[in-house]
Amino acid sequence: MEMNGIPFGTTDWSAIEATEHKGETGAAFWRTQHFGPIRVRVVEYTPGYLADHWCSKGHILYCIEGELHTEVEDGRRFVLRPGMSYQVADNAEPHRSFTPVGARLFIVD
Repeated sequence: MEMNGIPFGTTDWSAIEATEHKGETGAAFWRTQHFGPIRVRVVEYTPGYLADHWCSKGHILYCIEGELHTEVEDGRRFVLRPGMSYQVADNAEPHRSFTPVGARLFIVD
């Protein structure tokens, strides 16, 4: 990822309208900004959220609140709690997430 042509700026995430993305169960609410090809989001998952797909997109995730469980297609499982992050490359390891209690994340992809 190269970050070029992005002037200095600030983002008031509370001023960005959230879009709803339903999961197999529950929902995710995304507040999204685009900076060239880079997407930056604050995502809130409802308790009981389960992704409806395996994702192959690369991300850097930082857990702000709650707890996010992520399963990699090969069966490995990881849990993020506040203050933890994970990173994965594009097309490297398909993964999907769920949360029993809800979560709030900062995501760059």
